[in-house]
Amino acid sequence: MKLIVLLSAIVGASAFAPHGSPFNKGTELYITNGKPKINPKFKFVPVLRKDELPKRGQATSGVAGGLSICIAVDEKGGVFALGDKCPPVNQPLSIGKVGNGCITDPVLGTTFNLKSGQVVDWCPSGLGKIVGALFSPAAVPTYPVKSTGANIEVKVDVNYKLAYEQQYWDGVLDAQGKANGKYY
Repeated sequence: MKLIVLLSAIVGASAFAPHGSPFNKGTELYITNGKPKINPKFKFVPVLRKDELPKRGQATSGVAGGLSICIAVDEKGGVFALGDKCPPVNQPLSIGKVGNGCITDPVLGTTFNLKSGQVVDWCPSGLGKIVGALFSPAAVPTYPVKSTGANIEVKVDVNYKLAYEQQYWDGVLDAQGKANGKYY
């Protein structure tokens, strides 16, 4: 029974795993099924204060533009921003170990390059080999980082969450009334 629950959680979670960097999309528009399209809008937004940065070789999590972000500091003091959802089962990447220019997920052992988000080693642990065999290796998105004043800022698409949720909210409103807020 536990195995069935674990497998269903893994399969369900893979639908929400990020695939690659959002900056590879260029200027394409989001598809919204007949509604006005929401264009990507990239901005630097604060994710942490400088005094909240983790120690060298560690990572922490934050939120920027509605997206979960992993902020990792390598052993040389370099600061990197990656998506905080670690494929294939979406546990937080921010609980991982940082070293040798990579961050390693402690649950399945997958190692990701801090600069590119690309997979260096896919699910090498015992449980990881079983779970990893069910999925193709998937990178995590990376984001540009800069220090401004007392803050660490990350460049994200501030319209990403809005565009993603636009279809969801339309469906909920249609179930309760018209999409314009009026009832039938």
